Amino acid sequence: MALNWKLVIDTRNAPALADFWAAALDYEVEDPSALVERLLAAGQLPADAVVDHHGRKTFRGYAAIRHPDDPFDPISGVGQGRRLLFQDVPEEKSDKNRLHIDVHSEPGTLDALVARLEALGATRVREIDKGPAGHWWVMRDPEGNEFCAA
Repeated sequence: MALNWKLVIDTRNAPALADFWAAALDYEVEDPSALVERLLAAGQLPADAVVDHHGRKTFRGYAAIRHPDDPFDPISGVGQGRRLLFQDVPEEKSDKNRLHIDVHSEPGTLDALVARLEALGATRVREIDKGPAGHWWVMRDPEGNEFCAA
């Protein structure tokens, strides 16, 4: 049986980076507000562990996105399929990623994809053109994490 997994990304501003990647991938930002409210009401979560983001209560330092077609727990809002979790860490990004995301466009629409990602806050690093082996852009998200647009 295949195992469930999620990709965890260290960040300095989890909600903002989750917003970027949700827009970039056409994913949904998870809404844990019902769970947060229940934990607050039960005294199981201190008020300083919660922040408001776009009018929803969420856990301070964490945000997640999920594929819109995948199942999720309606009580916690947690996705049960393709999922990215962003967690705040104290240090800045300092070196090259050892793992990255490739965002694929429809054939012939790479320029439009790159322009859309730039409008969301990504920056171009360098273009790679290997002819029939592939053509892509190395880019950085708003926090400097490298990814490829292909």
